[in-house]
Amino acid sequence: MQVEYHHWYSPSLHQEMELKVYGWYGKPVLVFPAQEGRFFDFENFGMIEAIANFIESGKIKVFTVDSIDRQSWANWQVHPADRASRHEDYDRYIIEEVVPFINQHCGNAQQGILTTGCSMGGYHAANFFFRHPDCFDALICLSGLFQLGMFVGDYMDQTIYYNSPLIYLPNLQDPWYLERYRKSQIIICCGQGAWEDAMQADARAMKAILDSKGIPAWVDFWGYDVNHDWPWWRKQLPYFLERMDL
Repeated sequence: MQVEYHHWYSPSLHQEMELKVYGWYGKPVLVFPAQEGRFFDFENFGMIEAIANFIESGKIKVFTVDSIDRQSWANWQVHPADRASRHEDYDRYIIEEVVPFINQHCGNAQQGILTTGCSMGGYHAANFFFRHPDCFDALICLSGLFQLGMFVGDYMDQTIYYNSPLIYLPNLQDPWYLERYRKSQIIICCGQGAWEDAMQADARAMKAILDSKGIPAWVDFWGYDVNHDWPWWRKQLPYFLERMDL
């Protein structure tokens, strides 16, 4: 498998950032790590091996990035408004630096990016997908939340609002966004086993919102033995990739 390591100093974040690329051709897939995770976690937890046949056959090219959760949503030492502000720096890093890097790496082909992640990575994948449908046209969210109550409690400001899909999507009427969502591939999955209760509730709420707006989505609930953990995510991701139009 062709693997590349890249790093650069991010002007958006004012720090060095790292990522890895797996594959030589195919639909670009941007992977967000789980909470406070690193760019190498997807490989270390066996996810790259689980989808290796899609990579080596040229169906997908995978880009794994770092999180800055310890500086943003999971930075319990600062006010939620400051955490939200730091996340906006991360948003600029992804949209203004990583997305152009992906496009250039893929020969500037006119195609959207599939975004995915597990747990907190699933939140990031969904949040970036819904905020930036001009960049992303497919989503596989595995065991993710769709709002930030676990991190910020009842606090709300404009930045947190626009990073909480469960909160802003019900009010969204702009056809520019809605038509792009309707043309995209959206997959939301969680188990019904241990540590999945909050993710189930958010997935059901998201399904209701998307249904009400005529946005097609596959919301899939796996069995009561399916826990919030890597062994199941290693099964889920290739299962859904096999059934997508890549």
